[in-house]
Amino acid sequence: MLTYLFEYLEKQYQLPGATLFQFSTFRAAMAILFSLTIATVYGKRVILFLQKQQVGETIRDLGLDGQKQKAGTPTMGGVIIIMSTLIPVLLFARLENIYIILLTFTMLWMGAIGFLDDYIKVFKKNKEGLKGRFKVLGQVTLGLIVGAVLYFHPEVTMRDHDKTIITQEYTVEQVKGEEIKSTMTTVPFFKNNEFDYSNLISWAGEGAKEYAWLLFVPIIILIVTAVSNGANLTDGIDGLAAGTSAIIVFTLGIFALVSGNIIFSDYLDIMYIPRVGELLIFITAFVGALIGFLWYNAFPAQVFMGDTGSLTIGGVIAVIAIIVRKELLIPVLCGIFFAESLSVMMQVGYFKYTKKKFGEGRRIFLMSPLHHHYQKKGYHESKIVTRFWIVGILLAIVTIVTLKIR
Repeated sequence: MLTYLFEYLEKQYQLPGATLFQFSTFRAAMAILFSLTIATVYGKRVILFLQKQQVGETIRDLGLDGQKQKAGTPTMGGVIIIMSTLIPVLLFARLENIYIILLTFTMLWMGAIGFLDDYIKVFKKNKEGLKGRFKVLGQVTLGLIVGAVLYFHPEVTMRDHDKTIITQEYTVEQVKGEEIKSTMTTVPFFKNNEFDYSNLISWAGEGAKEYAWLLFVPIIILIVTAVSNGANLTDGIDGLAAGTSAIIVFTLGIFALVSGNIIFSDYLDIMYIPRVGELLIFITAFVGALIGFLWYNAFPAQVFMGDTGSLTIGGVIAVIAIIVRKELLIPVLCGIFFAESLSVMMQVGYFKYTKKKFGEGRRIFLMSPLHHHYQKKGYHESKIVTRFWIVGILLAIVTIVTLKIR
């Protein structure tokens, strides 16, 4: 909404192109300030409302220290994150931007699935919540929509920045590169690090690339489902999912900034993605919402995000990474999510294998997901969370370094 006022002033007073970037930076700063304010000020009111409605977490006895004391803590706190993100986005972002539309839809879609799951757990007294197949169906549907939009929508394009003239004063003198549809992505740590998914089916003939969506869309579905479930598994102890996610989203914001700016992308020799710079508004609002939520979710938590928050966070992170063409960096950047998911798969797989072979199931970890393993070893959850954050920061640094190390 307010961004249209800035555009009017730019046209009315014929402001230079550099001022538009300043406006974008200003809007991003305002977005994070608004989201932080909403999350911290109104978050408390949401928590009180949830307490009044007796929306308390039902804790299963897993034999973990301090677990019983958390019974009754309000859940569904993910609504704080969603509310604190979308209000600044509506105020400061260009709402016609396809990427803003896609991320807003992702947040509402995954938020609705998570809310339904929490609702069944709390009000229907069903600890299992929404059946797993319906969760997966929702994630697959989202992946299908995201993949189709990114492949077919005319505004999802790339531009060959090598054909753009950049002066020594780092201003754009002339843009010659045409906007093209592409399934190009970034392969980290390689010199020639751009890879086109359509090349995977080029062996079928020249016309085969027209059907690249048959490969591209399933890959998007897999990424969205995997990251969403990874975030969901990470949400197990106070502050872990919110803090880790804030680090990841902040890092993706750096990629959105450089990929959406023709000067930065030219300097770093990375693909330039038109209109993706507007993501910075959504990302800063999202980071502010996560940090504001962390104010109440840090140990001892006054509210849990529930699946309303965790499924939403994972879905949004996946879609942002795909939009900025950095989805192949997810195993590094989202290493905490990956480790949590892998620990569960290893535990379940090994248990089933040993039960079939020896008649008795055996375990690799004391308990999964991974953070519960360290709780069983006697570590306090605050120490676990802090160390996971440190690992997350190190992974974020490695991810950022891939901009230049190839």
